[in-house]
Amino acid sequence: MTKIKFETIGLIKTSYKTLENMPIQPMGAKGVKASIVLKPEFVDGLMDLEEFSHVTLIYHLHKVTDYKLKVTPFMDTEEHGVFATRSPRRPNAIGLSTVKLIGIEGKVLHIEDADVLDGTPLLDIKPFFGRFDNREKVKSGWLDRNWDENHKTLKSDERFKTSIE
Repeated sequence: MTKIKFETIGLIKTSYKTLENMPIQPMGAKGVKASIVLKPEFVDGLMDLEEFSHVTLIYHLHKVTDYKLKVTPFMDTEEHGVFATRSPRRPNAIGLSTVKLIGIEGKVLHIEDADVLDGTPLLDIKPFFGRFDNREKVKSGWLDRNWDENHKTLKSDERFKTSIE
């Protein structure tokens, strides 16, 4: 693989110090408060962001130590290709979460619904545009078949823990 270097723009601070009972999707962290501490040199980039209700965070899954091309995801008991899942065990350990933006104070963004470990390195913040980011007539593959049965399973389990130091 070609190497690409990213610099972090800040850290995501959450109450999840370990993987024990950590949410695996923002819906599993509903209402849980967290914050982002941005590096001072990026604060000017926050101008006008407070007008948005939600932001999408792109971050490095810094505790993932390996990847698998076939995984058994949290919402199923069957194996799938990693690119058909949201498993953290990816060739590039990049995470993506859309969270609620509560407010901004200087270099600190107050958010809700963050499903990440404390100290997660933040790579980017993008505003969530409801008109552009939502889709109609969406198909969710194997997840559509399992949603009713498994949708309450929104916390980490042994599959997540074995891939992370």
